[in-house]
Amino acid sequence: MTLLLIDGTIEAFQLLFSLDSVVFRVTLRSLYVSGFAIILASLWSIPIATILGLKTFRGRKFVRGSFNAFIGFPTVVLGLVLYLVFARNGELGFLDLLFTNELVIIGQALLITPILVSFITSSIEAIDLDLRDLSRTLGSNEVQASISIIKEASDGIILAILAGFNRAFAELGIAMMVGGNIYGLTRVLTTSIALEVNKAEAAFSLALGIVLVAIVYTFNITISYLRKR
Repeated sequence: MTLLLIDGTIEAFQLLFSLDSVVFRVTLRSLYVSGFAIILASLWSIPIATILGLKTFRGRKFVRGSFNAFIGFPTVVLGLVLYLVFARNGELGFLDLLFTNELVIIGQALLITPILVSFITSSIEAIDLDLRDLSRTLGSNEVQASISIIKEASDGIILAILAGFNRAFAELGIAMMVGGNIYGLTRVLTTSIALEVNKAEAAFSLALGIVLVAIVYTFNITISYLRKR
């Protein structure tokens, strides 16, 4: 095991420094898919979280609790549902999105939505709501007051986005089931690792895993540094 770990680490650094074309393309595709997934999820998650964090309405606790409960939703189950819906004989099969990066992006966006909504809602709830009342006294309307609250909760929103990206970047079930792991088209780091394990290429799969972890670590450290600045 120790020898395998050493071999995998050496091969990982060789891949990184040699800029292996296959690994480079797979890594860029992983970043592309997960990056667009977090952007798409943010478009609806931030407004939903703002409503949950600032408004009081019937059924709010149920909705809030449901998002919390779905944080750990199994990726393979979501992948299966999407596969059935977008298969040729499925309800949305006519869109011809199965085994495309676009469907992987949609799947990952749906997967990380509960994370974003739950974390951002908590961040907004932690802000003193007197700030919103103060904004109103200064002439702000409801939208402007809400934007002020969101700005105050920006640290929590950034952490939520980081958590969502980490979850999307490292997930396997959706990428495999609706992406199909097609060489040159939908293959990403996680599906490449699974493929190499099935081929008994333990050292190479470990090297890809180290590349994946290194990217996540570097991305998170960089964002944390920029937040402090």
